[in-house]
Amino acid sequence: MDTREILEKFKNDEIPLEEAQSYFSRQPFEELGYAKLDTHREIRSGFPEVVYCSNKPDEFIVRIFRTLLEKNGEVFGTRATEHQYELLREAIPDIRYDPVSHIIKKERENKERTGKVAVCCAGTADIPVAEEAAQTAEFFGCNVVRLFDVGVSGIHRLLSKVEDVQEANCVVAVAGMEGALASVIGGLVRNPVIAVPTSVGYGASMHGLSALLTMINSCANGIAVVNIDNGYGAGYLATQINRLAVKGEVE
Repeated sequence: MDTREILEKFKNDEIPLEEAQSYFSRQPFEELGYAKLDTHREIRSGFPEVVYCSNKPDEFIVRIFRTLLEKNGEVFGTRATEHQYELLREAIPDIRYDPVSHIIKKERENKERTGKVAVCCAGTADIPVAEEAAQTAEFFGCNVVRLFDVGVSGIHRLLSKVEDVQEANCVVAVAGMEGALASVIGGLVRNPVIAVPTSVGYGASMHGLSALLTMINSCANGIAVVNIDNGYGAGYLATQINRLAVKGEVE
């Protein structure tokens, strides 16, 4: 439970004072020896801790997921493998895995989503990174519209969806090869664009470095760039922007 939920439950006599007090008196992390889980992260930043699954030993990952699920009521992991999914499914039977984005998660039911984030990718090969961004933003409470395979080699495909792009509070532009998609979108919208270079491309793309340099050197304004293949980072930042936009609309 987050701080507000604890206080609301106490206010409504759903939990006694001693139980409410115990939540605030606990140390701000859960000590597992091999991991210190930041259970107060959502209180500080508005986002719970997420698990980066790659390279985590089998004997550690199950306890990490179960602990975060117990503390936060939901859990989200990136770069997970099929093997890790099978392992976690034994401990958490209703956990879900997406083999495209390699995201593994268990969400609260009936989660409320607000605002609008557009996630665009240049080609079908970029979808795994785009899906990581989209599912991250959805997990953190955003409405997401997906616009896939709208790269500059057929720019009419993007222009046919320009209203969706312009209406979004934030746009995530995912592209490999030369990475030109972000510059094109940056010239079409008034809201922030988060560019995600991918490692898709032939030899001179240098595993995403060419797209990264193109995006950093974009002549369009209002573009921020995250690391190569970092869909999670883009989805997180898009959520922060979307929350500010929604808050501004409410106020």
